[in-house]
Amino acid sequence: MKNFLLTLLVAITPVIAETHFLNFEKCLDRALAQSYMMKTLKENFLSAEFELKAATNSLRTNIGLNLTAPNYRETMQRFEDSLGVYYTPIKQAIYSTSLRINQPLPTDGEIYVSSGFYSTSDYFRDKNTLQLNTRVGFEQPLEAVYSYNRIQAELKRARLNYEQSQKTLRRAELDLKYDVSQYFYNLVSSQEQEKISRQTLDYQQEACNLAQNKYKAGVIAEVEALQMEVDLAEAENNYSIAQSNVQAHEDRLKQMLGIDLKDELKLDYDLTYNKVYVDLEEAVNRGMQYRLEIRESEISKELAEISLKQTRVSGQITGSISGYYDFIGVGENDINMAYSNTIDGAVDNMFERTGNRGVSLDISIPVWDWGVNRARVNAAKARIRRADYTIANEKVNVQRDIRSTVNDLQSALRRLELLEQNVVVAEKSFEISTQRFANGDIDSQDLALNRNRLNNAYTSRLSAYITYKLKLADLTRKTFYDYENKKAIID
Repeated sequence: MKNFLLTLLVAITPVIAETHFLNFEKCLDRALAQSYMMKTLKENFLSAEFELKAATNSLRTNIGLNLTAPNYRETMQRFEDSLGVYYTPIKQAIYSTSLRINQPLPTDGEIYVSSGFYSTSDYFRDKNTLQLNTRVGFEQPLEAVYSYNRIQAELKRARLNYEQSQKTLRRAELDLKYDVSQYFYNLVSSQEQEKISRQTLDYQQEACNLAQNKYKAGVIAEVEALQMEVDLAEAENNYSIAQSNVQAHEDRLKQMLGIDLKDELKLDYDLTYNKVYVDLEEAVNRGMQYRLEIRESEISKELAEISLKQTRVSGQITGSISGYYDFIGVGENDINMAYSNTIDGAVDNMFERTGNRGVSLDISIPVWDWGVNRARVNAAKARIRRADYTIANEKVNVQRDIRSTVNDLQSALRRLELLEQNVVVAEKSFEISTQRFANGDIDSQDLALNRNRLNNAYTSRLSAYITYKLKLADLTRKTFYDYENKKAIID
């Protein structure tokens, strides 16, 4: 019963809407935190960072330890000679450990020291056997010296992947900032358009009241008074449409930021702006240096060059040089004797015994493969040439894109400055027209024309402002430089 009442209370409790006070920076921070794509790219970046760390640390000394404690077995061993077949029971406990210290070399080889012991307690023979072993050795692939160095290739590949993921993440941040700019300033535009529609409605209401009074006084014809009522109805309809647009753009921004649609948004914005003048050649140079498209193509070429070296190895002479020196000692005692005697015996034997040694040179020479490797090498070369074409084409695209964006930005700035002057003129003209209509010097049609001219001036100025701000954001993501705040986006 208690749970039922609690559930009923929660169900009938009204949801309290929250009010969010946001400016552009807060919107951007929230979008970065909420974006699924950004979360995915950040994880990709972390993965590449750890891969680079692993590739870098692979050149450092590594230590491995193996233990067998114990391995007990009971079985039969079959032995056959000229006298017949014999079966010997085996009952053993084996203990072993080995420690290997390995130092990779930049030449893709390694130097290592391994040490350990192998102890067997044979309960059938009542013997303890101990073998001590320490080996110093080296291994060196031959092809790493003149062709393909695996460890260096993996390190370079990890660095390239890290750089690519870093630039991809930063570019995605700038793209997201541009998207937020669009949603944010679309909402700003709709809110300002609502204010313009409200102002127009107020002007039209005053003009309609004045026209009604003048009609009752017999100063104007009935048709003019009726026309003013029609214009008032149109203004009311436009204001209603503007309110709907505000709600639609507000819901889009809420969805992008992960805000409940029932919540209320309060935007903090300023329609003032800084005049930004961009040096075209500087912007192009920044784009050529930092644009992801160019660097991605260059990275693809470098990766293709690594693959070419790796492919060539299959058709070349390969081999390895290896060598070692062993220190070995063996001790054996009865199982009922102290184990320390077995250890002492093995140590003494190690110093008495001549160490094992060995050197080997292994060579593999490909003789005939029906041109398989040659075809694969030619395919890798074709990928490199394709990457060269892509790089050249991307450089032209970047230059053309940035030149167009800079020119559009300067045009938007000039248009914005011009339309601000137009707003001042339209406001003065409408103020004069309102006074002239009140004095009876002009009719309602002339007043409506001046009112429409003022509305168009407000709307055009607002559209130019939004275009200018979006062009600035677009140039920032294309050059990795914030020209409005004069700071680089990437080192």
